[in-house]
Amino acid sequence: MNPQLIELPSTINTERLFLRMPKPGDGKAVNDAIRASINELKPWLPFVQNTPAVEDTEQNIREAYINFLNRESLRFLIFHKQSQALIGSTSLHNIDWRIPKFEIGYWVDTRFSGSGYITEAIKGLSSFAFDELKARRLEIRCESTNHKSRLIPERIGYELEGILRNEDLSADGKRLTDTCIYSKVQ
Repeated sequence: MNPQLIELPSTINTERLFLRMPKPGDGKAVNDAIRASINELKPWLPFVQNTPAVEDTEQNIREAYINFLNRESLRFLIFHKQSQALIGSTSLHNIDWRIPKFEIGYWVDTRFSGSGYITEAIKGLSSFAFDELKARRLEIRCESTNHKSRLIPERIGYELEGILRNEDLSADGKRLTDTCIYSKVQ
């Protein structure tokens, strides 16, 4: 089946959150969250090595929207149900629809960290991938020294399959890093 023909909801609900596909116009809110969190995100994410302009973030959001429609990558923005505040972002990417398998990525606006929102969002996204997309494998990859990020898959029952040594470059491109691979299979 052509992945573009797969019907997907534009929103996923959890207890306190809703995850929504990005839409044109979301760039300002996402840029505000990145700016508020730049010091915490910079060690781990290449796209925040320099503070992005709002226009750059809007362009990225529009590309994510197109990728969502084409089923090439499924990014979701994470919002608090009650306050409507943008909490962060998550995605299903590196998709292989033949299996199907997905890799999950995420980041949080640090003004909302420590409240379990990302754990809740990733648990909800994982359930969606297994139940609705019939995933057979989900992966979460993160740098071995990113202890906060590693807690997320560990809390929701992902298994550490291994650590790939000298597998990637740090976000700033200056050193080799080790990558943890966590997975859940069905």
